[in-house]
Amino acid sequence: MNPYFKDAGKLLKSRMGVRRRKKSTRTGTVGGSLLSSIHKLSSLSWFQLFDFVLLFLVVTLSMFLHLQRYNSSLWSWKINVKNTSGLPVLEHTTPSLSTKNVDRGMWTVNSIGRLGNQMGEYATLYALAKLNGHKAYILPGMHQYLATIFKITLPIIPSEMTSKIPWRNYNLHDWMSEEYRHIQGKYVRLTGYPCSYTFYHHIRDEILQEFTFHDHIKEDANKYLLQLRGQRKTVTYIGVHVRRGDYVHVMPNIWKGVVADKNYMDKAMNYFREKYDDAVFVIVSNGMAWCKENIDASRGDVYFAGDGRESSPARDFALIAHCNHTIMTIGTFGIWAGYLAGGETIYLANYTLPDSPFLKLFKPSAAFLPEWIGIPADLSPLLPKS
Repeated sequence: MNPYFKDAGKLLKSRMGVRRRKKSTRTGTVGGSLLSSIHKLSSLSWFQLFDFVLLFLVVTLSMFLHLQRYNSSLWSWKINVKNTSGLPVLEHTTPSLSTKNVDRGMWTVNSIGRLGNQMGEYATLYALAKLNGHKAYILPGMHQYLATIFKITLPIIPSEMTSKIPWRNYNLHDWMSEEYRHIQGKYVRLTGYPCSYTFYHHIRDEILQEFTFHDHIKEDANKYLLQLRGQRKTVTYIGVHVRRGDYVHVMPNIWKGVVADKNYMDKAMNYFREKYDDAVFVIVSNGMAWCKENIDASRGDVYFAGDGRESSPARDFALIAHCNHTIMTIGTFGIWAGYLAGGETIYLANYTLPDSPFLKLFKPSAAFLPEWIGIPADLSPLLPKS
């Protein structure tokens, strides 16, 4: 028993003594019971009333101290933490975004590019912040881009705060380096277009968990793939992403490179046709007209499924990410599709000239997993004609 209750009991006995009370009878009405109670209280002496009030106060204090001792966590939320950083307090976000967390530091990353770039930036921030022992936060633009597709968990920095934090910009190249294990600074903003498995492959399961599709997106993708099965007993789905769009002009004119041609597509698809009798190819692209003209669909195993809308890529990406294997051409969209799908991935290899400025920014060995299969590109369109 709590010692406060014992003391209260002793006090009551010493003052009032032990007396038996007769059981009260019901008067039949609430008013009668109330009058009876008042009459009994009025019959007590002043000393007895004082003892009654004192007992009530002692019991109340005892209960308060008892709860405070064993449930101190219930009261801790009322304590105000002094803001020593001079930074604004984060509001309208998750409970972890407190003034105390702001004081400890914040890491974020720039939010630039389309879906594949955003995923690469998010995964790199997640991995490097964890590696350096800091808390990662994302900008509103990245949250708006990714949270509509995936069940990401990193908290958001309110837009009104981003310009008030004394960020230290830290530029990254597109592959992991030793110095990235020892980045200094409490308020670091990673910059660049990082999208290399070398940053985050050691925590692959966590990254895949971050990029879990929302249920409705997953259900729509699986429903569409199930329709493609038709009367087939078994199906091996091959997701195919054909990057065209701006790359058709950018690659040869700026980067001294090429995009995938008909010959590459035939080789990649024939690899899976020879390996799987039940292969079905799910084509998504931002150049679907070219795909329909250059991809052989005469066997009935090709489905031009994508809508090619770069402003809302969730459906196309979900379709090929839910396939068993992947054929990609170039670009981070296809890289991430292969990474999420698992299975075998075929990619376009050596698609730039050796002196391409693109190779100063992009390291193929850091972009494509070692087990992926590369088919060399035809660079003859870039060579001088004899």
